[in-house]
Amino acid sequence: MSNDQPSAAIEIRDLKKVYAGTKKSGPKEALKGVSFDVPEGQVFGLLGPNGAGKSTLINIMAGLVNKTGGSVKIWGHDIDRDHRNAKLNIGIVPQEIVFDPFFTPYEVLENQSGMYGVAKALRRSEELLKAVRLEDKRDAYARTLSGGMKRRLLIAKAMVHSPPILVLDEPTAGVDVELRKQLWDLVGELNAEGVTVVLTTHYLEEAEELCERVAIINHGELIANKPTRELIGMMGEKIVRVQVDKDLGGPIMEEAFIKAEVVEDRVLEVTYDKSETTAGQVLAKVQEHGYAIEDVTTREADLEDVFVQLTSEE
Repeated sequence: MSNDQPSAAIEIRDLKKVYAGTKKSGPKEALKGVSFDVPEGQVFGLLGPNGAGKSTLINIMAGLVNKTGGSVKIWGHDIDRDHRNAKLNIGIVPQEIVFDPFFTPYEVLENQSGMYGVAKALRRSEELLKAVRLEDKRDAYARTLSGGMKRRLLIAKAMVHSPPILVLDEPTAGVDVELRKQLWDLVGELNAEGVTVVLTTHYLEEAEELCERVAIINHGELIANKPTRELIGMMGEKIVRVQVDKDLGGPIMEEAFIKAEVVEDRVLEVTYDKSETTAGQVLAKVQEHGYAIEDVTTREADLEDVFVQLTSEE
């Protein structure tokens, strides 16, 4: 790891990728000149619908896909001019779980350390197994591990050369809630130790919980890059859920409402602009239509609302 600290952990400038395609489909532009920085020391979210270009971007950083244009610097090292140091400063946890089923977790980490040229005396295999809570599975065959254990082993495998940057590509896809929580805790612990984490996910509550900053990619273009709280704050909308005393004949629509829908026979959900109106005024409008109000709950817009709005605008 280099001593001179770069201004950003990852710098991406005008990154382009065009896949040749076929006679029928022609070339496909997967990345259309994307530029952003990943600040050092943060948990950074990279979001986007399936096929938006996230995996292409990660595969370029991992050296698995050649870019068509632009530049990528990892911890200050250009991936073309200084490939070796760029690779040493990043650990990538892929979506796919791939292991030799006949190696034990300890052997998996030792082999990976050897591939990175980590001297025997400097290897951290035991420490990493402990960090991902697999020390009791040290000598079990990898094929006997559960899906969640394999996922944790992948994270340990990406950390054998102590990179300052860790990229997790959809780490919690297809895992249960309990394991997702464990992985979140692990990401938090690694970040607290100074590791910069890049997380791609389609679970928006995950990004909201973990990421200080979020970039959103859609159709190969960057459509947002802001601190998470600021991104959510962009939505000036609030949602109020009103339970009334009798069945609703249909949604009550008023000029002050952005949206109104009947979600149950006696429950109306109204979306309104909090800079234009208040919850009290919304309730007064509902009462004007002859309904008595029995219960009220409100919620602010969350990252999911922002994501849906931004990607549908595109």
